Amino acid sequence: MTDTATNSIGMELILIPAGSFRMGGDKVDEQAEDHENPRHVVKFSEAFLMGRYTVTQKQWSEIMETNPSEFVDDSRPVERVSWHDVQVFIQKLNAKEVTHTYRLPTEAEWEYAARAGSEGAYTFGSDRAILSQYAWYGKNSEGRTHSVGRLNPNAWGLYDMHGNIHEWCRDWFDRNFYSQSPTLDPLGPSEGLAKALRGGDWGSDGWYCRCASRSLSSPDRRSNRVGFRLVKST
Repeated sequence: MTDTATNSIGMELILIPAGSFRMGGDKVDEQAEDHENPRHVVKFSEAFLMGRYTVTQKQWSEIMETNPSEFVDDSRPVERVSWHDVQVFIQKLNAKEVTHTYRLPTEAEWEYAARAGSEGAYTFGSDRAILSQYAWYGKNSEGRTHSVGRLNPNAWGLYDMHGNIHEWCRDWFDRNFYSQSPTLDPLGPSEGLAKALRGGDWGSDGWYCRCASRSLSSPDRRSNRVGFRLVKST
């Protein structure tokens, strides 16, 4: 399999290798919260493909024939989409490409891909002074989203893993999950009240854009601060 692929709606996908990493945040160096601990080793038995960018309004419109976004621009991330809305998008994209392999990332997959080998608070280390080179967030966003891919990518070629929009994950949120999480290909709990969000957004303080930062929201919520990127099983 090649390291990159482009699908029928122009979504670029990067091959994320199988491997392992330490999931969670450092309580001292980054003041990680209790639900980001304990730090624990997670292993992935198989590689997977992940969107180089968050899903854009153009891509959403091609599948759904609507654009719910507040900050309208084809090249910006789609937002104001609920977790349930995203499931409809995924179902239609899978049908279009005659597959069943597109889905949202798990929290573990998302953090593994965001870190791209980094042990620091961010994909580039822990120096928040250079976050603006990688993320649209409260300090530099001017109160809006921006076109995808305008800032620096991480070491695996993924853009906007910090900031711009919070990203839906597949998992139900459980603040105590890390203490009982499987080490191999972990999935979140089978039920819950809220879905996990990752990455921070255009209105976030830099601390909320850390790789380990976990947020949550009702799967019915639509917000101009929330969008998504997809993974594709190999």
